[in-house]
Amino acid sequence: MVNELSGKVAIVTGGASGLGQGIAEKFVAEGARVAIADIDDEGGAALAAALGDRASFHHLDVSDPDAVGALTDSVVEQFGGLDVMVNNAGVSGTMHPSYVSDDLADFHTVLGVNLLGVMAGTKHAARQMASTGGSIINISSIGGIQAGGSVMTYRASKAAVIHFSKSVAIELAQQDIRVNVIAPGSIPTPLLASSAVKMGADAETFTAIIRSMMAANRPLAREGTAEDVAEAALFFATDRSRYVTATLLPVDGGTIAGPPRPPAGGAAPSSESAPDQPTAEDDLVDTVATTADDVDSQASITHA
Repeated sequence: MVNELSGKVAIVTGGASGLGQGIAEKFVAEGARVAIADIDDEGGAALAAALGDRASFHHLDVSDPDAVGALTDSVVEQFGGLDVMVNNAGVSGTMHPSYVSDDLADFHTVLGVNLLGVMAGTKHAARQMASTGGSIINISSIGGIQAGGSVMTYRASKAAVIHFSKSVAIELAQQDIRVNVIAPGSIPTPLLASSAVKMGADAETFTAIIRSMMAANRPLAREGTAEDVAEAALFFATDRSRYVTATLLPVDGGTIAGPPRPPAGGAAPSSESAPDQPTAEDDLVDTVATTADDVDSQASITHA
């Protein structure tokens, strides 16, 4: 099979781990030269080394627009052009029990990475693609589609990414630059434990509860993986999507459509076996319940 990205040059922000890592690996496997950009120097350098000569690592804080511009300049100088830009880096922010208790500094951090980072990445990628065309892929979240009683700033930032991407796609279409959005659902990664640490929870218990909640809200039986999101990114990066722009693609196992249908003849869970007194696990469930649908590439991984 011919490599679909042979001869192409791509940048993947937040590419050192999680979904960004999956996208970088997929693009390299398909023949692209990939610049992995992240604040995780150790993880990014290790991944680039593992992927071989077609991958390179670049330290990047996407909340610094000048640094984003400098990266695109460097990649074009090194590789001779830029064909694909994946704006994946993101943060969830601190998981406060209430929006009222949110720290304003945290608000600026989340928007600075999740929204400003995407806008800067889009701007500077478009500058490099102006004469050649290209594909810009912005990573949002189903948290930007569905309202929910948790991480409001995160949700707002991801909703803004969707609307920004569709709007800028209209302008950039005249230069044959396509802009599309992927909204991952709840996809566990090895760094899911970082969310547990933020909440002071046991990582193993936290992960088990999150996965159970994901399954309860997802029509497809199996969990999503980083490769599922990478396949969607590959579609948008290649000529297979040459007539597709300003499009939002949820990769969520059907979650935003609604919960799965109960099995035929299935009985509702009995409450008779429930303990009389709340347990520590019950307290953790209550805490996690409002955040479960946000544990995707951005909420479970802090990178930029």
